[in-house]
Amino acid sequence: MIVFLVAAACGGVASVVRYLVTLAFGGRGVLPWAVFTVNVVGSAIGGVSIGLATTGIVSTSLQLVLIGGVAGGLTTFSTWSTESVQLILAGKWRTAGTNIVLNLIVGLAAATAGYLVSTALS
Repeated sequence: MIVFLVAAACGGVASVVRYLVTLAFGGRGVLPWAVFTVNVVGSAIGGVSIGLATTGIVSTSLQLVLIGGVAGGLTTFSTWSTESVQLILAGKWRTAGTNIVLNLIVGLAAATAGYLVSTALS
């Protein structure tokens, strides 16, 4: 029950951080950079968490808190999806495609790098 409460609290705090990042970016630029940023950071947190759990540095419970709570509260698949749809509806196909590809490739790269760095340092 404690792990559940900690994950919920971490997820809540992380979602507030995501909101503040969105405010900080304020719709600047062509791409939705706020969502891209939180998704990449969350992916890196997930990769580090898996790496630390793999090496035994963190417990499975802490891994679940870090991935499900922190990374889950910080990242946002739904906003990324709807922003991509909005770009398509606005006729900004190239920007939508860039948004989709960048989030996928850089997110996967961040998760992989986080995993590799955390396992190499342990």
